[in-house]
Amino acid sequence: MNIHEYQAKQLLKAYGAPVSEGRAVLKADEAKSAAGELDGPVWVVKAQIHAGGRGKGKFKEASAGEKGGVRVTKSVSEAAEEAQKMLGRTLVTHQTGPVGKVVNRIYIEDGAEIARELYLALLIDRNTSRIAFVCSTEGGMDIEEVAANTPEKVVSFNVDPASGISGFHGRRVAFALGLEGKQVKQCVALVNNLYRLFTERDCEMLEINPLIVTADGDLKCLDAKMGFDGNAMYRQKDILALRDETEEDPKELEASKFDLNYIALDGEIGCMVNGAGLAMATMDIIKLYGSEPANFLDVGGGATTEKVTEAFKIITSDPNVKGILVNIFGGIMRCDVIAEGVIAAVKEVGLKVPLVVRLEGTNVELGKKILNESDVSVIAADDLADAAEKIVKAVKEA
Repeated sequence: MNIHEYQAKQLLKAYGAPVSEGRAVLKADEAKSAAGELDGPVWVVKAQIHAGGRGKGKFKEASAGEKGGVRVTKSVSEAAEEAQKMLGRTLVTHQTGPVGKVVNRIYIEDGAEIARELYLALLIDRNTSRIAFVCSTEGGMDIEEVAANTPEKVVSFNVDPASGISGFHGRRVAFALGLEGKQVKQCVALVNNLYRLFTERDCEMLEINPLIVTADGDLKCLDAKMGFDGNAMYRQKDILALRDETEEDPKELEASKFDLNYIALDGEIGCMVNGAGLAMATMDIIKLYGSEPANFLDVGGGATTEKVTEAFKIITSDPNVKGILVNIFGGIMRCDVIAEGVIAAVKEVGLKVPLVVRLEGTNVELGKKILNESDVSVIAADDLADAAEKIVKAVKEA
């Protein structure tokens, strides 16, 4: 689960990290009063969407010379005017794709005099199952670009959970960032606070980009991104309350209500599979046979007829779907339940695209019998390769 920049900064502030004073704006008529609560003399107006590259992004139907989603202003009235211009419009960045995201929230904060821009992040290192620090002197840039072009400028290390965080880790970050004097002490305190926030709040990612050195020589978190472990939100009620469902894909949001693991993709063949590994294999073999998957969808091991029906509804709500492949290996999941769910879904949804079903495992013969004796149009497959070949062929001939 992701949150907005202004929400992330509220958490940072609560954990003792240095951030600028700011105000969130949800309605255009609130912009002027919000900006007036800040001291200035510079006010920075930032579009709040779950995507990076806002400053370099462009609004749809933008006028010539119009700035992106981060604008520097010199007065309260100018800040309010820029906020009002951005609210309700669609911002396109390199992370949103061409569709973009609608700006429903604005963050206005005090400007900062920047002497240096740095990069600092905490991540889960999947290889070591430890929390990793990543830092670089090249702040304000995409870290992927820095890593690709100048990898020597990216320093990363893991924290041993047995010993935990210590002053050594903070000094290591400070040395990697070229900090000196009072900045070293500030960095040690910041690293300790960020680690505590990361562990106590079940974070998956915490990125400060840029972390700046101000003209006065102090550290400040100028921008922030945070992502959280969705499986841990049952014990993070206050974090869950920060969720902005308007930033999420409507199909993925609907899937989560039925405990379906769904991720929208850009292809044309919808997939319904039980098991994440089998789902990945199914997507791979679709690509192997010359097409592209439209989604990742794992119905899990205990799917009911109702859940399968909802899965079909979500798949078919994607206008890009030109065919559907159902690939079920029945262990905990029974093939007859899947067959009944497929039939119910087809009848309820009114399927108008080719459907290929491959069943194997528990009650497979009963499942095939249910499908064969139904009055729905289903193309049966013997194995995964046969299923992929048939659905790709059916889509191309449709």
